[in-house]
Amino acid sequence: MNLMKKKKSYTEVYALCQHIPMSAHKARRVIDQIRGRSYEETLMILELMPYRACYPILKLVYSAAANASHNTGFNETGLVISKAEVSEGTTVKKLQPRARGRGYPIKRHTCHIRIVLKDTSFYEENKEDLLCLSLKKDE
Repeated sequence: MNLMKKKKSYTEVYALCQHIPMSAHKARRVIDQIRGRSYEETLMILELMPYRACYPILKLVYSAAANASHNTGFNETGLVISKAEVSEGTTVKKLQPRARGRGYPIKRHTCHIRIVLKDTSFYEENKEDLLCLSLKKDE
């Protein structure tokens, strides 16, 4: 059982980008469109969508694919976005001066984005090994 967990950890590669100057809600709108899709399809979607959040997410997907090909030797054609998470970062609070000496609060939201790529070709090549491990576990 530990061997199966160990093999699973090698099939996933991630990239993380922190303190992106946009709200998490706007980034989630784009991330929800690409979750579960293949790498090539994701690149086409991100290049054609008209949102400002697409550019940092595109750079992050490129970075995750570069991590996959350089660190573990995965081929980019077999990569699929298995997880894509957006969490809220720190909020910078400022005061803008207004009329009659009053102050108007300004909140600059940031977000953290994490993209996890999974190699599907690993499962195609090692389908028999994974089947034998699951049968041995059941016995």
